[in-house]
Amino acid sequence: MVPTIIEEIEDILEEPADKVLVRALINELKRKLNEFILIDREMRRKYGMSFEEFKAKNIVKEKGLSFEVESDYCDWELAVDGIKTIKEKIQRLEKLL
Repeated sequence: MVPTIIEEIEDILEEPADKVLVRALINELKRKLNEFILIDREMRRKYGMSFEEFKAKNIVKEKGLSFEVESDYCDWELAVDGIKTIKEKIQRLEKLL
C-alpha cells in the first residue's frame, strides 16, 4: 500500500501531521502579527501617540482630511485590530498542541 501524504509527513517529521499544521499556522500568524506591530510602532513614532489618542483627538480632521493621514488612520486601525485578533487566534491554536 502506498503511504498517504499525511503518513509521509508524519514519517519524515516524526510527529503527528495535525501538530505540524498547527505549528505552521502559528508561525504564519506570528509573522503577520510582527508586521502589524511594526505598523503600530511606526505610527506611534510618526504621530507621537497611541491609536486611541489619535482617534480621540480627531487627528484626521485636524490635519485637514489629507489623504496621507486618512490612509495612515486606515492602516493603523487595521494593524491595531489585527494585533488583537491574531493574538487571540494564536492562543486558540496553542491550546491544540
